Amino acid sequence: MKPKVAFICVHNSCRSQMAEALAKLFAADTFEAYSAGTELKDTINQDAVRIIKDLYGVDMNKEHKSKLIKDIPEVQIAIKMGCNVVCPFLPAKHIEDWGLEDPTGKDDQEFIKTAKTIEKKVKALAKRIKNNEIKL
Repeated sequence: MKPKVAFICVHNSCRSQMAEALAKLFAADTFEAYSAGTELKDTINQDAVRIIKDLYGVDMNKEHKSKLIKDIPEVQIAIKMGCNVVCPFLPAKHIEDWGLEDPTGKDDQEFIKTAKTIEKKVKALAKRIKNNEIKL
């Protein structure tokens, strides 16, 4: 059975949404991806939506919405996206913090950099899961 991975940050509107989209694109064979936060936003970050669509052809507006931690299933792995404030807590067998800067309000280069970093980290996470480097 594939482990469930949650990408979490406070608002679940930008980095965690990008991570969910890229995980579904690059790691669906290895794990199930979810994203959530502790506060809901009316819409997900439209700069993030545009960049992910430009770079990867994925339209996050179709399937993604801001979700609370209580709205997703129990997960085995929790990935904190990097919070300058207190990151939400989600019980999981494996927790790590990717420490990513929030690109919200910054230029496209910052969004592209964030997306590429998330892509690398998602692929590395999938490899670590496949190689049993993460104890579940």
